[in-house]
Amino acid sequence: MENIEIGERLEELADLLEISGANPFRIRAYRNAVRTIRGLTRPVKQMVEAGEDLTELPGIGKDLSAHIRELLETGELELLKEVTAEVPRELAILTRLDGVGPKKAKKLWEELEVVTVDDLEREVEAGRVAELSGFGEKSATKILRAIQDHRKHQGRFLRHAAIQYLEPLLDHLEKAKGIRCLEVAGSYRRGKETVGDIDLLALVEGEGKPVMEHFIAFPGVDRVDMAGETRGSVVLRSGLPVDLRIVPEESYGAALHYFTGSKEHNVEIRKRAQERGLRISEYGVFRVAEEEEGEEAREEDAGGPEEVQEAGPQSGERLSGATEEEVFQAVDLPWIPPVLRENQGEIQAAEKDALPELVALEEIRGDLHMHTTWSDGRDSVRVMAEACRERGYAYMAITDHSQAVTVANGLTPERIREQWKEIDEAREAVEGIRIYRGCEVDILKDGSLDLPDPVLEELDLVLVAVHSHMEMDEAAMTRRILEALAHPLVDILVHPTGRLINRREPYSVDMEAVLHAAKEHDVAVEMNANPQRLDLHDRHLFRARELGVRVVVSTDAHRTDHLSFMESGLDQARRGWLEAGDVVNTLGLDAFEAWRTRKRG
Repeated sequence: MENIEIGERLEELADLLEISGANPFRIRAYRNAVRTIRGLTRPVKQMVEAGEDLTELPGIGKDLSAHIRELLETGELELLKEVTAEVPRELAILTRLDGVGPKKAKKLWEELEVVTVDDLEREVEAGRVAELSGFGEKSATKILRAIQDHRKHQGRFLRHAAIQYLEPLLDHLEKAKGIRCLEVAGSYRRGKETVGDIDLLALVEGEGKPVMEHFIAFPGVDRVDMAGETRGSVVLRSGLPVDLRIVPEESYGAALHYFTGSKEHNVEIRKRAQERGLRISEYGVFRVAEEEEGEEAREEDAGGPEEVQEAGPQSGERLSGATEEEVFQAVDLPWIPPVLRENQGEIQAAEKDALPELVALEEIRGDLHMHTTWSDGRDSVRVMAEACRERGYAYMAITDHSQAVTVANGLTPERIREQWKEIDEAREAVEGIRIYRGCEVDILKDGSLDLPDPVLEELDLVLVAVHSHMEMDEAAMTRRILEALAHPLVDILVHPTGRLINRREPYSVDMEAVLHAAKEHDVAVEMNANPQRLDLHDRHLFRARELGVRVVVSTDAHRTDHLSFMESGLDQARRGWLEAGDVVNTLGLDAFEAWRTRKRG
């Protein structure tokens, strides 16, 4: 069992304990343990095997240590069985719905006998949820929208979660005798924010059967759906489906291109091939035989991994296919990065030798959005600063919440000034990095900011964000944000659409108007790298680039290990075609200082 699965079980237990009315301190202990487990950089299993004492980890006592060991040894938790004998396990799913949570799930269960999402939907539509005390019509409408979002995203895994489920399998496969090359294809390789399944391609020495047997023998496999000599399909315990295909060396590049997709991109590549008297498939690049010249059109329906055709190897003379570069060369194109393969102009750009030089991790010079123990973060200013310095950054900004966000212990003006003393101390103690005094300032319902101008004037960096009244209609929300962007001291609009992937849809807002206003008022927009947000969407990043709006890629880190989210944010930035010149925090310290003071005389 991997860290992410352990965390999920403990979180489920905490939710069910809260519904059952357990001691709040006990519940908090489990939630703290979840944060600790998710923040580890090593597998718990590896730590236990090495004989390490788990009670030395923050928030892990003897009981929790025993629970974790029980999960590792048996895959089950006796306490969870005891709790679910009294509280339906399905209620934990309800707590994940926006607008519900453990307390409301308990009330729904006790007063309306709601257990499943279907039950809840029925009661909302019957009007009974709106009649419950503590709910009301607005709450019921919000819950119904959350149910619809839940259904829409069912079966989709956050990219960040998928790789945590997948990494142990990849480690397992790489130990198989005969493996020469192993790559993840599909939507994961294209950097999509969610994935429905995983496509693996392998190149092997000798027969594929031993590798396939090794694949299906992975301990994390819950179900084997297929196990042939060259193709296997399994479902992991997490519910993530994984396909493995073993392909010959001469077809490896063609197969990698084909199973990476997207379908729309592959269709366009095949059209170019047909214009040149060629056929491209997962087997390679072939010269079309005369008798086939009238048959190419039928292939346009099967463009990629979403609709795989199990046809045999193609007829005609094989020209290439061992590498992806050969596939693109066959249709007179340079290699196109997988993150761009969505048929959104990448082929036309490649024709003109105008593909973007996509921003890279090593070009990032600082992180401009993070939280500390002053609001809802786990680590101190100094600890965050030391972690940023270790990443090689030249600068960083401490940006705790402002006072309106009470749920996150937001800072009053008085507390902000107190925090500055700690920032000054960190500046003295942590050499080699510039620490800026910032704040994530709440945009209030009327578009005004949550802090008075005298405080804003003393901040080095002003971030603004919406955290409340997300149900506003598009016109009202757009006016609200435009009002904030017009404030002369605002630097960055963070998590601009408020979405939580698979959990909460973006609030209604005219992003075209927001981006134009950002351009007009010289405000950057954030690419929030938290894997649950990845906010902005890649299409909005692309549009920002078109308009010349600068982007900040930042982690919104609430503890030091969250700083690693930067790579997730850059995956999304690259899908939006961003280059280093589009991203503010690729600037060196002097250039960034010039940008930061552009509105401050």
